[in-house]
Formats: sequence, C-alpha cells, structure tokens
Amino acid sequence: MRSSDLRPDSRSAVIAGLGTCLPVGAVGNADLARILDTDDAWIRSRTGIASRRQVSDDVSMTDLACAAGVNALDSAGVSAVGGVVLATSTPDRPCPPAAPEVAHRLGLGQVPAFDVSAVCSGFVYGLATACGLLAARVADSVLVVAAETYSRIVDPADRATAVLFGDGAGAVVLRRGEVAEPGALLAFDLGSDGADAELIRVPGVREQPDGERWFAMAGRKVYLRAVERMAGSALRVMKDCSWAPGSVDVFVPHQANLRIVDAVAGRLGLPPGRAVSALAEVGNTAAASIPLALADALSSRVLTPGARTVLTAFGGGLTWASAALIWPQLTPVSTEV
Repeated sequence: MRSSDLRPDSRSAVIAGLGTCLPVGAVGNADLARILDTDDAWIRSRTGIASRRQVSDDVSMTDLACAAGVNALDSAGVSAVGGVVLATSTPDRPCPPAAPEVAHRLGLGQVPAFDVSAVCSGFVYGLATACGLLAARVADSVLVVAAETYSRIVDPADRATAVLFGDGAGAVVLRRGEVAEPGALLAFDLGSDGADAELIRVPGVREQPDGERWFAMAGRKVYLRAVERMAGSALRVMKDCSWAPGSVDVFVPHQANLRIVDAVAGRLGLPPGRAVSALAEVGNTAAASIPLALADALSSRVLTPGARTVLTAFGGGLTWASAALIWPQLTPVSTEV
C-alpha cells in the first residue's frame, strides 16, 4: 500500500503531540544472568541491550496505553480527540478490545476506538489507519497509541527471547492539516507476507491446549527478512518524497536489536549517526519501539524540528511499514508507572 492511496490532495495528517510511558521496574542484564545461561557481555554484543523495563503485577497494558495517551494529549495541548487507534499484540484480554476502554478512561466520550494488531509494525500501521479516518472526515484528530507488555508472553527461561523484550508505550496526536506543514505525514509504505507467518508466533489455544503459550521466533530467518523488508520499505517512502538516503536527517527503525538497526542503515547507505537506537535502556518494545525511540531522540537532540525523518518497522504476520515526515516543533511528555 503506497502513500498515493491515502493522500489524493494537499491535505494530510499532522503529528501534533508525542507522549510515552515506561514501567518503573528495570531488569538489567545482570538480573537475567542469574537465571539464564548468559552474561552482560553476551547480551550487549548480540543485541545492544543493557536493560529493559517490565510492568509490575498490578500494571496492565491498558494502564500503559492510557498514561502514554494522556501524555500525548498534554504534549499537543488538547484535552479531546475524535478517535483512538491502539496498536498492541499483547492485549490484556482477547475481547473486548482495549481502545474503547482507553477512550473512556481518558474522558474522550463515545468516539470511534479500536485495536490494530500488526505486531512490531503496529505503530506505523496505526498512523496510516488514523490518516484514513482523518481523510474520510470520521474525525478531525486521532490519538494513535502503541502499548506492549511482552514480559507477559515471553518465556523467562528462554535466552533467545527473554533478553530482547521490554514493556512500554508511546502515543501521538494526529490532526488534519496540510502537506506543507511540519509534522505532516508525507508518504507511507505498508506490506505483509503471510507465507512466513510461522516465523514469529504465539501458539493459539487449539494449537497448544495444555501448558503455557510463549512467544517464539526463528531468529536467523527473522533477521534476514527484517533487514530486507525494512530497507526496501524505507527506500520506497524516500523515493515517494524524492529524498536520497543521504538527505535523510534521522532514520528511526523498529528497535529490534542493534544488529538489525545497523544492518538496515547500512543497506540504505545512511551516513553514520543518522539511525536512532534507543535499545540500551528499554530493549525491544515491539509496536511501542518507534514512539519511544522518537522521544529518546528528541531528549538527546538527535531529532530536531525540520529534520527529514523516516520511520520503518517489521513484525509478525509478517508485516512491514514505513512513513516519512518533516519533524515538527513539539515537546514530548514522558512518565513512568
């Protein structure tokens, strides 16, 4: 799916606010080394991760989503929006969806609200979905939230996955605007390949009726697919914007692990320092990774107003997605729970 399908004229969706929320609880590599056959050097060398956040027993995915949503509204300077799109692959329950509860808890009234499941590509899929709601005049503004609690679906005894994932949430407010405005989403590229659905999976009840159903992935194959699909998708949105890779100021990929981040940046021929990595302290937070990385890049001033910015992600499904924009002037709001 290309941007031309979403933006037939000069109108666009504009990012007006950014909020994030992380759990208070941090789990360092030394903590994992006490229960797994691993150590800090092994984890850092293969993933770039030093620590990750995990929710306490009394904090839900929906709690993280609400906190990030409140912060995004605060960042945008608004108290209401016309819709909510929540990207998550770790819902607190299969039914009902969490987005209506988020809308209710934020005092947004009876607005359209629904969940999107595209695993780690969920945030960019959510952005594209929200653009459609704005273009169709279903709403004048939309809150897009990505929230994950992977600590609840990852086997704590599995070294291959337990070292990678953390919990967290990020959100943006989108409003209807013009293509020429800073913050306008200029191009999208979305895709999927269900032929490789088994590479990233959590077994269903019918597949595994007894015992615990943990997240699993075929690491090497996922690495190869992720690099190929993220690089190709990012190049397509750059082409749509007539941006050469060297002219992209900030590249924000899904924070899977540092090897993938570096490999995708290398495929794109990006100069050193253009790819954002926020992995060290939060790990892979799935759909939440891009908004969390954006907030981190803003706090470190890697990302500044006017920067040509490309987002790209890859997740289970398999799914992939990219978006391009000129970064606007805004102040992110971040909290912990």
